[in-house]
Amino acid sequence: MGDAPKGDVCEHARMAEAPTDKHQVIEPPADGDQEPKKKHSPVRRIVSALISLVIVGAIFLYAIPRFADYSAVWATVTTLTPIEFTSLLLATVFNLFTYWLANMAALPGLRLGQAAVVTQTTTSVANTIPAGGAVAVGLTYSILSSWGFDAQAITLYIGVTGVWNILMKLALPVVSLALLAITGQAAPALVVAALIGLVVLIVAVSLFALALWKKEFARRIGDGIGRFVSWFLRPFHKGPITTWGEQAVAFRKRTIVLVEKRWLWITLTTVMSQLALWFVLLLCLRHVGISEQEVSTLQTLAVFAFGRLLAAVPITPGGVGFVELGYIGGLTAAGGNEAQVVAAVLMFRVLTYGIQIPLGGFTYVIWRMKKSWRREPPKARLGIDPEPEPQPQRV
Repeated sequence: MGDAPKGDVCEHARMAEAPTDKHQVIEPPADGDQEPKKKHSPVRRIVSALISLVIVGAIFLYAIPRFADYSAVWATVTTLTPIEFTSLLLATVFNLFTYWLANMAALPGLRLGQAAVVTQTTTSVANTIPAGGAVAVGLTYSILSSWGFDAQAITLYIGVTGVWNILMKLALPVVSLALLAITGQAAPALVVAALIGLVVLIVAVSLFALALWKKEFARRIGDGIGRFVSWFLRPFHKGPITTWGEQAVAFRKRTIVLVEKRWLWITLTTVMSQLALWFVLLLCLRHVGISEQEVSTLQTLAVFAFGRLLAAVPITPGGVGFVELGYIGGLTAAGGNEAQVVAAVLMFRVLTYGIQIPLGGFTYVIWRMKKSWRREPPKARLGIDPEPEPQPQRV
């Protein structure tokens, strides 16, 4: 799931910041009378991977060196003291911890160690392979079901964390630009962008509130989104989506039970996880020598907010390449020294993106070996009796 674990597996699993961005809203595998899902050929997968590799190579070998030579970047990195390196590592660990807390808030019964394992393992997948978010969601179901969580609880967990992360990604640019405008640091064009973003945020929040308020609204919103997505997918010869209305009704019923009890805890941990991620970027910038006078704290927040949106670009795993370029372009435009900005951004991405990959491999081994966590899924969760679920339509 992006710079961060995707709880983005909507950024992870995440309408995969992952962590990415790791929280994607993906429906559980369907069975029954659903048409079998067409499998992509190995050739298509290879071509997709090669395209991503070429794009990433072009960005790192051509685009980024146009801002600063890598030798100058490395010289900047070597100026950091042991204390500064230690502070970056501690900030990174705290950022990971906040994502574990956010996932615990959205899935009652999930313990801290389990939250760490499922978050890091699925984020590693989302950050490594093209379309890794979808694979990460399937792995999320496998891991959580092995610990005794039923499909309804897992689907609700992925859905709620996905919605909260989307709303956070929409709100952060609006808030950051509004703060810049209030402090006199925003150009008129940025004020207009903030107003447009505010309208989008209000619409998104209103639709979510209406879906929770009335079952019929949930059905209409689901059907409406399904028709819109069907229209968008028509050139790709995909059939119409007809089941999202009923799926929205089922999701609404389960969401109300969870949200009315845990909405504050989910909101606070989601906000904290995003701000903790931003703090790692801010710390990298200050440690390489970029002062408040060169790039203000609020400017870094604005660049970070728009970078989080770039992390959702599904062209490369976790938006790698595009995110770095977006951060570098925004921070140098704000007044940062080019070599220092590139050094800070690359350190930030190593700490919040690159380190997730080997860490996820380690937590995957823990999941496979930790037999004491294995449980059989119960028949009901959250006080809701099991009922037939409408099968998701493949798109």
